[in-house]
Amino acid sequence: MAVHFDAIVVGSGITGGWAAKELTERGLRVLMLERGKPLEHGKGYSGEHKAPYELPFRGLGDRKLIEAHYSSYADAAQWMNEATQHFWARDDEIPYQQDESAPFTWVRTNVLGGKSLVWGRQTYRLSDLDFEANARDGHGIDWPIRYADLAPWYDHVEEFIGVSGRAEGLPQLPDGQFLPPMALNCVEQSAKARIEEAFPGRRMTIGRVGILTEDHKGRQACHYCGPCYRGCSTASYFSTQGSTLPAARKTGRLEVRTNAIVEKVAYDKETRRATGVHVIDSQTDERLFFSSKLVFLCASTLGSTQILLNSRSEAFPDGLANSSGALGKYLMDHTMAAGAFAVMPGYDDVITRGHRPNGIYIPRFRNLSPAEESGDMGFVRGYGYQGMAMRLQGFPALAQPGFGADWKKSLTGFGPWAMFLSGFGECLPSEANRVKLSERARDRWGIPQLDIRFEWSENELAMYRDIGQEAVAMLEAAGGVHVSPLSQTPPPGGVGIHEMGTARMGRDPRTSVLGSHCQAHDVQNLFVTDGACMTSSACQNPSLTYMALTARACAFAARQLEGGAYA
Repeated sequence: MAVHFDAIVVGSGITGGWAAKELTERGLRVLMLERGKPLEHGKGYSGEHKAPYELPFRGLGDRKLIEAHYSSYADAAQWMNEATQHFWARDDEIPYQQDESAPFTWVRTNVLGGKSLVWGRQTYRLSDLDFEANARDGHGIDWPIRYADLAPWYDHVEEFIGVSGRAEGLPQLPDGQFLPPMALNCVEQSAKARIEEAFPGRRMTIGRVGILTEDHKGRQACHYCGPCYRGCSTASYFSTQGSTLPAARKTGRLEVRTNAIVEKVAYDKETRRATGVHVIDSQTDERLFFSSKLVFLCASTLGSTQILLNSRSEAFPDGLANSSGALGKYLMDHTMAAGAFAVMPGYDDVITRGHRPNGIYIPRFRNLSPAEESGDMGFVRGYGYQGMAMRLQGFPALAQPGFGADWKKSLTGFGPWAMFLSGFGECLPSEANRVKLSERARDRWGIPQLDIRFEWSENELAMYRDIGQEAVAMLEAAGGVHVSPLSQTPPPGGVGIHEMGTARMGRDPRTSVLGSHCQAHDVQNLFVTDGACMTSSACQNPSLTYMALTARACAFAARQLEGGAYA
């Protein structure tokens, strides 16, 4: 027997949590469906403050278990480790196929809260430089919105989640609603002054981050303990469990089901509306159906796309809401790991206290005007840097041979200061970068697996080289020595964990899946507000934009529902 709701939200991560909050606060009865395991705020963060000696494999993990079930995380080991393993999806739980000549790493969690528990928390707005880019240089299609459309929703999200940062007045990186910024350390302050003197027009600032620097809306300020990616019991960083889920539950209008695998969205060709979702209980294998007036897909870029592709019918043989044929195409990510590392001489009399959960940011400085982009840079679009300066520990001992008590004691001492810069580079939308349903491979419930193909274009590769070269130049200008590049070639797509674009927004239903409010052109009560909706990637961390787009779409859908649009 079907259970009816005003809205169904598929996914509980950054966008799913926001959709649940916004829709319930607007009076709708909402069902949130999460394919992963339940996880309770605080109590579920089992590795949060454990020291290496408290973990069975001292933080390195069970090598045989990792090789058997987490091999796809080899390039993302900084996120998936022994202290966080319980958050992440095993390869055999959510299998997928990829083109060996053009691989893509699909990094997925498998718990309530999704990647909101483990995200890097860097929180930046896009500008009209980004929203106008496709129309300006002809790569991709034009966004159906501009910065002015999203600015009040950026405000709305920032005021709720709490973003610490410093206003810089840069048109390519709009300022927001900021809590007090975290402080640059003394080496970063010196590097900032010397880089900005050597390179006029470049700016180094403290990162803008979704972590509280003062108590905010019942949540405690960060106390700089350090292991943010293990979960935050004080809710000092933004997550579904710490922020949006409590707000949605407070309304009394939210029901949450975990271990709920959404197989497909049901569609009525007579009314041209989505009628609900077909669900498989992963613990019992029971098949269920839930009906609703609205469906919001927030299951991650590739998760939502897989659901749409599998929601085939006579009306939509190539996937629900896919009359354009664009569904599954134009997959994007950010290049990462290009940059440089340097030893910073001096400052041996100072160290930092605590573990600042943030670094520095150097906003985009390439191709800021049409004149620059038509020049000899060798690529269009741009990139931004993240990084930090830190005092190395045990460095002298590790750099030279030795053994015995004196050598061991030296490991507890401090080495020199060092600094690194690492860039995120923009990825152009390309029809060749795509996902589709596998013709043969299925998961244990018979759902077709995704088949992914992704390659970096020459534009991304040229930009990648420039990121490394300019990082070296800036660290040398900052006084660094022994400066060395971080990487010469980008890791596979997906390692940046910023995948986006496979159900893009656009003005024309013939070339896009979604309209200006993340509403499917073909199915008016269906919304996709995770990274799949993105029309271009920009170079900024995208999570804030996902949240703002979700809040905006929810307000629109609730108004439409109240006006009888989906009756």
